[in-house]
Amino acid sequence: MPTVSARFDAMGCRPDGSLDTSHTYRLGIMGGTFDPVHVGHLAVAEQARDEFELDGVVFIPAGVPVFKKGKSVTPARDRLRMCELACAGNPRFDVSSIEIDRGGDTYTVDTLRQLHDFFPPNVELYFITGADAVLSIMSWHESADIPRLAKLIAVSRPGYTITDECKRVLRDHADFDVRFFEATALSVSSSLLRAMVARGRSIRYLVPNEVRDYIEERGLYLPNSERGFL
Repeated sequence: MPTVSARFDAMGCRPDGSLDTSHTYRLGIMGGTFDPVHVGHLAVAEQARDEFELDGVVFIPAGVPVFKKGKSVTPARDRLRMCELACAGNPRFDVSSIEIDRGGDTYTVDTLRQLHDFFPPNVELYFITGADAVLSIMSWHESADIPRLAKLIAVSRPGYTITDECKRVLRDHADFDVRFFEATALSVSSSLLRAMVARGRSIRYLVPNEVRDYIEERGLYLPNSERGFL
């Protein structure tokens, strides 16, 4: 697996990429299809990093998303490259290809196990996901193992409320360590962006310029070979 932590100067890495074992590090994990990655993903990661004092956030594009089987998904290497371009300007962000390199179906628990085994004990993992997804977490593949691997950050949007009863079930009955916070509303989604590109609409300012240029250069999301409209 690629060394994820070596890029984080803010995490106090030594020149050889190793970590200061006298300090506890908080590392956010941002998983998703990222087809394409957009400003909403980046804003949530930054707000979570700030809210919970994370030392860094790693974006991990899914290899073979189980929930998207049978649907058209952009090749993994393109999605990985777009994440790399999007995160390049933020020293607190990094990108890992571990799910793509691992092959097979992508399950959150397998990724967390791999990261948990890779990092030393003084690195705490914080898995960032949507509040609606957290409410179904007990039905995830081998979810009973997740509490020992990572803490959860449940991101909600304005107007979407998680009841105290739901929080109690997660914390008391399933042993999950969940932190909740409300992110700034950004009405943008990957599916919307794909549709906009297919219709020849501009996605400027909805994705980083480097990602927009990459989509244009590769002709991603086009119904035909037309280019030059982004």
